[in-house]
Amino acid sequence: MQDKEINFDCKVDFDGNLVTSKETKTSKKTPKKINDKKKKQNNKTAMLEWKKDGWKAVISLAPALLILLVFTFYPIVRTFIISFFPHYNYLDDSFGAFGVDSFTRVLSDPLFWRAMANTAIMVLVSVPLSIIIALLITVLLNSIKRLQGFFQVIFFLPYVTNGIAFGLVFATIFSPMDYGLINTLIHFFGGKSIAWTGTAETIPYWAGIFVITIYSIWNGLAFKILVFLSGLQGIDKQYYQAAQIDSTPKWRVFTKITVPLLSPMILYITITSLIGAFKSYSSIVALFGESMGNSQDRTFITAVGYIYRYFNDVTSGGSVTMLSRASAAALILFVFIMIITFVQMWANSKKVHY
Repeated sequence: MQDKEINFDCKVDFDGNLVTSKETKTSKKTPKKINDKKKKQNNKTAMLEWKKDGWKAVISLAPALLILLVFTFYPIVRTFIISFFPHYNYLDDSFGAFGVDSFTRVLSDPLFWRAMANTAIMVLVSVPLSIIIALLITVLLNSIKRLQGFFQVIFFLPYVTNGIAFGLVFATIFSPMDYGLINTLIHFFGGKSIAWTGTAETIPYWAGIFVITIYSIWNGLAFKILVFLSGLQGIDKQYYQAAQIDSTPKWRVFTKITVPLLSPMILYITITSLIGAFKSYSSIVALFGESMGNSQDRTFITAVGYIYRYFNDVTSGGSVTMLSRASAAALILFVFIMIITFVQMWANSKKVHY
């Protein structure tokens, strides 16, 4: 219901009498109705803009959407379907009976849980260390005025280097032979050679995990530094100027200004690093070969390595029904990654400052 207000235009004549003119009525609209009217106007404007330029956006995005549909979404849906048909035969594309036997076999396989344990160690050790080291290097790079571009190129080189080639370099540095760089240093200080990499059965588990951790940290530094550096350079300099006027210690500036204002980038890097660590495969192959350590028990096998193991059995002439088992393992890994991602986003939702 509208509230009405009655206004009178009043005038005074020559005798001093009050004369009222024609009555005018004005209406007052409630704030709710005003907001509804504005929303309708905005919706009409958006529709007009879509009719005008929407087809341009569709044409521009169509090639990318087509590629994603064929090479991303279709394989995901196909993998999901195959995982529920244990006797799927890819040669004649016959599905067989519906069932969850593939999931049961994967979850009851000790090798799968060994792969998940190795992957979890990589996630829990390499991801936090790489983020902390990358953040510290970024702050140091941002404070350097001379040769800043030179050091940025050095730290960015691993990002544009092939993963297998980079892994082979590490395999040479940590070679189990006496001529390996690390073993040469150990000999210099009077120690004995350690079988860091390769397929030998004598590789200590801690030595292999150490090499994997060092490789993962160095290989992931480039992208993290690039993101942190772009975010750090976007922070308003007034915060640092105010801290400088107050003679605030550098460690306090780092913890109270830099880290909170970089929290969106830190969250993004954390999530992408977790996903990348769960997908580790090529680096392990480069360091320990396709058997991923001991050929009998596959000491350093990862979750993705477990999936490829059964996929390779299919392509190398093994049982064609193993593809369902590989698909089930891939789906389980996908669920693990989704759960951890959502938990990470929920846990940091109150700590991220936009």
